[in-house]
Amino acid sequence: MVPRVIFGQGSFDQLGEILLPKRRNSDAPFIFLVDDFFENREFAQRIPLMFNDELIFVSAEEEPKTEQVDILVSRIKERYEEQPSGIVGIGGGTLLDLAKAVAILLNNNGLAQEYQGWDLVSKPSLYHVGIPTISGTGAEVSRTTVLLGPEKKLGINSDYTTYDQVVLDPDLTKTVPKEQWFYTGMDCFIHCIESLNGTYLNAFSESYGEKALELCKDVFLEDIPEDESRDKLMMASWHGGMSIAYSQVGIAHAMSYGLSYLLGIKHGIGNCLVFQHLDEFYPKGVELFQKMLEKHKIDLPKEVCAHLTQNDFDILVNVALGMEALWENALGKEWKKIMTPERLQAIYQKI
Repeated sequence: MVPRVIFGQGSFDQLGEILLPKRRNSDAPFIFLVDDFFENREFAQRIPLMFNDELIFVSAEEEPKTEQVDILVSRIKERYEEQPSGIVGIGGGTLLDLAKAVAILLNNNGLAQEYQGWDLVSKPSLYHVGIPTISGTGAEVSRTTVLLGPEKKLGINSDYTTYDQVVLDPDLTKTVPKEQWFYTGMDCFIHCIESLNGTYLNAFSESYGEKALELCKDVFLEDIPEDESRDKLMMASWHGGMSIAYSQVGIAHAMSYGLSYLLGIKHGIGNCLVFQHLDEFYPKGVELFQKMLEKHKIDLPKEVCAHLTQNDFDILVNVALGMEALWENALGKEWKKIMTPERLQAIYQKI
């Protein structure tokens, strides 16, 4: 679990105070990895840079890649003789996952792709802080950093991945465009549905999942003030991330990994594209999802898989079926008898 977290509107302004005791000396900088959306914006001026701290703007247009992590790590090692004091990730799931991965690789030898899997990290990460500027992914609380590698999309899942400190400031989400707000929020909603309906469910994950689901319903189905909505969605993201940390996600996420790997579709919208066709597995969840789509007038892309070749479908199916823990959570230990490659392809063909 994340050992330290602060929450509240305007809490970002405490960042300098938080980092100061963690600075080893003036030659050990903090490296800030920030969504390039904020480049040349007023927000960037609020980042508390000191000494030789470095601000690196990173595009979040594509899913985070293992190669991208390796390039950032090499850049930092070549530029600074002394190990940095820490890494600060500011942005959505892409930036938060990148920052976690960079912090791991700065203290562990090798390439990022070598750590894709469960508990492969042997040494603690460099001190790292996560600051989400959009709510829904749960990346700020997760022990996983999901990366697109040369052969697979899979997380670095370890006890050392989790952030040392998180700052939850709902005000930072004011600039999120509506569709992105919806798709990322649905990532959280789908986390909850898959966790609460999974075979891995336990009392710990259930308590967090139920609260996150309640908050998602308030945000996406009720008419509440914008500042209250931002607060609640940020808390829903946190609770949803906690829920899956102690259980697992399911079918939509497994299939979304395939869409990301082959077609480069962002995770949030990928989940939505899949989830609309999973009423056989999550009937109540899909019914709520359809109501949310209608309320917010969201039109999902159509015929995304209409022109794919059989080889393309084979890639989609193989990547998705490789997420064994997700399928077992969704369908039980005999999941391979239930979700055959042919059945899975048939669902992809509806998208």
